[in-house]
Amino acid sequence: MRRLMALAVIAALSGCSAILLGGGSAGSGYKADKDERSTSNIAADTALSTSIMSKFAADTTSGLAAVGVQTYMRLVTLSGTVGNYAVREKAEKIAIDTDGVRAVNNEILVRESD
Repeated sequence: MRRLMALAVIAALSGCSAILLGGGSAGSGYKADKDERSTSNIAADTALSTSIMSKFAADTTSGLAAVGVQTYMRLVTLSGTVGNYAVREKAEKIAIDTDGVRAVNNEILVRESD
């Protein structure tokens, strides 16, 4: 966790934060100048999202890598579509069990195949 936090802070301070946060071009993406969070809070939220996404990617059997993760002030929002409720619940458990997460808003949809 410390490594991820350090990488997020280094990236934020080196000017790569727009890339990490999904923006950078005028008219689209993330706008740091319109965010009321401090730079350290943005870096911490980015580190939490990265940590959760890494855990999802490590689980190659359940399809969690396709789940979207956004973090704002340590509140994690999960989104996307999975194949069953067990996977949806697993994603939520992984997120809530991640150190530093305050709460999880699980917006994952379930589309079970016939």
